[in-house]
Amino acid sequence: MQDKKLIIFSAPSGSGKTTIVKYLLNHNSNLGFSISACTRDRRGRSEEHGKDYYFLTPEDFKKKIDSQEFVEWEQVYPGAFYGTLKSEIERIWKTGKHVVFDVDVKGGLSLKKYYGNRALAIFVKCPSMEVLEQRLRARQTDSEESISARLFKVKFEMSFEDQFDVTLVNNDLEAALKEAQQLVDDFIKK
Repeated sequence: MQDKKLIIFSAPSGSGKTTIVKYLLNHNSNLGFSISACTRDRRGRSEEHGKDYYFLTPEDFKKKIDSQEFVEWEQVYPGAFYGTLKSEIERIWKTGKHVVFDVDVKGGLSLKKYYGNRALAIFVKCPSMEVLEQRLRARQTDSEESISARLFKVKFEMSFEDQFDVTLVNNDLEAALKEAQQLVDDFIKK
């Protein structure tokens, strides 16, 4: 692969970016998932260290910041850090695959800025705040306090939409999956 590329999916929580990313990974053998590092607790029993996230203590995360092991990192909520390890991107490129990210909005923009035209930054958007709130509640994984914090943050995250290469509105999942696949195909062929 002469031109290793990166495809970045960012969105407010509940917009469907993770569902879209999982679909693409299951249907494209040339894509590899960039596992983010974070300091939050696992959601339920389904999340695995080294598969869904690299779950780090705040102390370990800060050590990696100090040793410049991250391409990007953010304190998303007070005490909650997320980031992309440089070693993770290299790990995927060594397998001959393009890198796919499922990251927060600020992280997505940082990755786009760092990699420029090698990266496609896609902003996934819910059709409305009401639909977004319904999706967050339907997960049944977050506390009421967490849902309120996420909804409060959505307006801030939406203000960055115009800085992304393209917006993908996830109103109908099947249509959104098809559009995401087309965006990825077109970008890889460039």
